[in-house]
Amino acid sequence: MTKNLTPRKRNRGFIAAPGKTGDQIAFRLAHEALLPQEETFKRLRSQPEGLTSAEAAQRLEQYGRNEVAHDKPPHALIQLLLAFKNPFVMVLIALAAISYVMDIAMAAPDDQDWTKVIILASMIGVSGLLRFWQEYRSAKAAEKLKSLVRNTATVQRRPTSPTVPLRMEVPMTELVVGDIVHLQAGDMVPADVRLLESRDLFISQAVLTGEALPVEKYDTLGAVAAKSADGQTDGDAGLLDLSNACFMGTNVVSGTARAVVVATGTDTYFGSLARNVVSHKRIETSFDKGVNSVSWLLIRFMLVMVPIVFMINGVTKGDWMSALTFALAVAVGLTPEMLPMIVSANLAKGAVAMARRKVVVKRLNSVQNFGAMDVLCTDKTGTLTQDKIILEHHYDVYGDKDETTLQLAWLNSFHQSGMKNLMDIAIVERADELGERVKLRHYSKVDELPFDFERRRLSVILQEQNGQQLMVSKGAVEEMLAVCSHIQDGDEVRALNAEERARLLRLSQEFNAEGYRVLVVATRHIPSDERKNAYQTADEKGLVARGFLTFLDPPKDSAAPAIKALNEYGVTVKVLTGDNPIVTAKVCRDVGLNPGKPLLGPEIEAMDDVALCAAVKHTTIFAKLTPLQKSRVVKALQANGHTVGFLGDGINDAPALRDADVGISVDSGADIAKETADIILLEKSLMVLEEGVIKGRETFGNILKYLNMTASSNFGNVFSVLVASAWLPWEPMLAMQLLLQNLIYDLSQMFLPWDKMDPDFLKKPRKWEAGNIKRFMLWLGPTSSVFDITTYILLWTVFGAGAAYHMHGGDGGQLIMNTGWFMEGLISQTLVVHMLRTRKIPFLQSTASLPVLLSTSIAIAIACYLPFSPIASSLGFIQLDTSYFWWLLLTMAGYLALTQTVKTIYIKRYGQWF
Repeated sequence: MTKNLTPRKRNRGFIAAPGKTGDQIAFRLAHEALLPQEETFKRLRSQPEGLTSAEAAQRLEQYGRNEVAHDKPPHALIQLLLAFKNPFVMVLIALAAISYVMDIAMAAPDDQDWTKVIILASMIGVSGLLRFWQEYRSAKAAEKLKSLVRNTATVQRRPTSPTVPLRMEVPMTELVVGDIVHLQAGDMVPADVRLLESRDLFISQAVLTGEALPVEKYDTLGAVAAKSADGQTDGDAGLLDLSNACFMGTNVVSGTARAVVVATGTDTYFGSLARNVVSHKRIETSFDKGVNSVSWLLIRFMLVMVPIVFMINGVTKGDWMSALTFALAVAVGLTPEMLPMIVSANLAKGAVAMARRKVVVKRLNSVQNFGAMDVLCTDKTGTLTQDKIILEHHYDVYGDKDETTLQLAWLNSFHQSGMKNLMDIAIVERADELGERVKLRHYSKVDELPFDFERRRLSVILQEQNGQQLMVSKGAVEEMLAVCSHIQDGDEVRALNAEERARLLRLSQEFNAEGYRVLVVATRHIPSDERKNAYQTADEKGLVARGFLTFLDPPKDSAAPAIKALNEYGVTVKVLTGDNPIVTAKVCRDVGLNPGKPLLGPEIEAMDDVALCAAVKHTTIFAKLTPLQKSRVVKALQANGHTVGFLGDGINDAPALRDADVGISVDSGADIAKETADIILLEKSLMVLEEGVIKGRETFGNILKYLNMTASSNFGNVFSVLVASAWLPWEPMLAMQLLLQNLIYDLSQMFLPWDKMDPDFLKKPRKWEAGNIKRFMLWLGPTSSVFDITTYILLWTVFGAGAAYHMHGGDGGQLIMNTGWFMEGLISQTLVVHMLRTRKIPFLQSTASLPVLLSTSIAIAIACYLPFSPIASSLGFIQLDTSYFWWLLLTMAGYLALTQTVKTIYIKRYGQWF
């Protein structure tokens, strides 16, 4: 046996070797589950008391961290190469290759011209290197942010001296094979483990099987994975049916357990699946689909425009090779090759800014979804309320103060072994305040029936010193009354008839209407012939209702203003809770929400999907929900066209967090909730959430700015090229000049991620809509063409391009035309950034940020300087008469006025800008 313990290079566990398939891992785990516990400890070189810290550290160093394969950035060199992998850069590379062939490879040594190749190489380098730098920084920022949220495991470590083993919290990534871990409700199973002890342990394996119902696990072997003739297991189902094994990534719904780690990291069953998942392409998010839809829209425009430009220039000029080069340059002018860099920079900047607002972004693309969110589904406790439960009253069944009710509640809360909720803590704290008289110490625990979200109650079975057993249950009113058959009336026990049942319900509703959460406490003396050591939920019957507990969870002071602010920003808040609808309605009214008619879990269960989609439109409160019903509500809202965020922190929130467009949890939440969420709040507050929504919209807005401005401006330039190609005897601008113009413009756009957004833009959720960009391009693009054409006429008539053509055959006229339109085109393209970045009047009502002001000013200065620079002749420029600048100023004034007019008409017609 011990030969299996021989360390292997980078093996993360002792059970399975690196690179093992899922079936091989399954077989080894099934084999391990069959062994006696003593043999398991021997094989793992461990002890029931656990490892020492030194042993754990040595194994961690030798076998690596407890991490599975996950999406992470590739090596920097691979990331650098991938940065050049996008269709826009491919166009540039193709154009560079053609330019090299035409201007260098096929040219005589004295006629070789490297200018176009250098410009294209610069554009390729700038686009790729900037994208690489931003994505590299983004990945580093994302990893740094995710490190702020750490999932831990409770580990039992053995001191070096023979004393009691210590329990400690360690990061899950530092678990090693042989560690002893303790599990309780809310925990995520941190590795593949074999159970040593368990009590009422129910595990949700939905992450592996998709099965919603939890399965019970035991410390003794039940079902065993069958082996086929070749020694392998009968598949995943057989392995997952192992009753004494729990698997990494699953989560504890209820109960407690002690277990030994038998496999970690990539050697776990989950790790084998993760390797397969990571090797496949990820499912596209709405953000990815939005970027792709815009990219393909622009590519389709390019595929239409480029052949037209090519044909017109080839037919009219007769030089087909030159026409091809110019057409490809036009293609570059129409495509926003800086889009990947701009997107990466915006998302990274947004994530870092949100972190300063106590919002940790685990997945960068979720920043945009955060801004697009128009419905927020949230739980009640801790979000709308202070998350500080106080036990206000302990009553008998008639609403009179009764200390016996508190004594029984203390027995239930004190002896339960699962994760104590806030109400349990409040019961124990109240008993501590009143002293030992309410703590019945003469009872010992026999068994426990843990809480679940179907039964909505928890029972403990206790035994007195004389051997008598007592079941003490507490839970939600209706669920408790469903298993009660009698009522305690003073010293008398009477049958619970329909009239009494209705009275108890009315009394609890009166407490609810005052804002109290209500639990019922009930007991059952177990006859001697029914006593046993292990009980089932079927034993919860024939209980005697003993009294009520009322709890107060006051609304947060910040909840009302936060909800008002979210509504102002176009986010509708809906409350999804497992709590009582009357209490929930009271809290909602206190924080400014109109509760309307609540929709209850049983009603949702009876609805089909069509009926539910109709019902969720006008419902604010969804109460008494199970986890799967929460998920159904989220999906129904999505089916109605909403972008849905879900804020939750409990085990019961995990399905809804997974299905929401953006799952939001809190750092203090259950492990499974934090693992499922896209965004983690370091403070559970709707006010923090509101700030995150604003930052998400700012990020998305700056991405939209670049797309709309670049697409419309470049489309206008290409439209102008079509007119000039059909009219002028030469290209209005050389391919090299068109590329240089595009390079300078792109560099000026690098600082758009640092621009501001107008407050009115932030008031509404925004989604990716390629149709809006197409409409924007068609409306605003041709406005620049109007003044491009006037510039052609001006240069042809006033500045002598036409006369030079007629007198000397064209070279002088082409130099004039190329120089004049280069200056006008680049200045107008850059200056209009300030017109299109806002729906307001630029400079007067809305001014760009300082980085954008500086970058655009520099671009304009370069446009004016290049024709007068020492390299002007090599670029194909000529110095124009200085009077041209006055004409240029007049042209820009007319262009800005026309753009503002078209913008005003556009906004009136479509009601929006971007």
